[in-house]
Amino acid sequence: MTAPEFEYARIILVEDDLALAELTATYLESHGYLVDIITDGIAAAETIPEKAPDLVILDIMIPGLDGLGVCRQIRPRYDGPIIFLTARGDSIDEILGLELGADDYLAKPVEPRRLLARIRASLRRTIQPATNTTPSRPSAFSFDLASFEVRYNGSVLPLSQPEFKLLHCLFKQSGEIVSRDDIMKSIRGIEYDGLSRTADILVSELRKKLPPGEWIKTIRGQGYIWLNSE
Repeated sequence: MTAPEFEYARIILVEDDLALAELTATYLESHGYLVDIITDGIAAAETIPEKAPDLVILDIMIPGLDGLGVCRQIRPRYDGPIIFLTARGDSIDEILGLELGADDYLAKPVEPRRLLARIRASLRRTIQPATNTTPSRPSAFSFDLASFEVRYNGSVLPLSQPEFKLLHCLFKQSGEIVSRDDIMKSIRGIEYDGLSRTADILVSELRKKLPPGEWIKTIRGQGYIWLNSE
């Protein structure tokens, strides 16, 4: 069974392969989740903000409106976790999905227990009590952990939620090496598997959105260091 704090969590599964969707739903329901299935993107974009589920599992290749389009439309009105579950393993799709505000990305076929672990990790992050605005040290950067908003000298940086979590993870350990494992745990609540390039992709995208200057240094084979706290 699922952990007590996640029991009866509501999930919307957007998947046009009805047989696969029903198998996935049955498995998740056996672990205490309540699962609704939607088979096309247009209906998903209308229903998800209205029903406000605890988590969304979203396929990319769906009729009507693809998963990326659904994510783009719902993100301003839905702040729960979104997991892409798709047969397409293109890293471009992964980058786009994360930039649009997805929290995780899994390529099919995915082992059911792996999907379950990612769901639990995403829900665990969302049920953690929000804290007030930091910074923890005087800085030009300030973080609002409740709204996932970061400002530099008063101006909001246009970061996705995963990019926000990455920046905050690096910032609060300024001057220390932050491993890929630490990054993945901070962003997704899971350990680095030694193969995923998600951490490296997010660092690359984050660098493009930071103010001019050298903020993040790569330490080959070890991880990354945040160089500046000002």
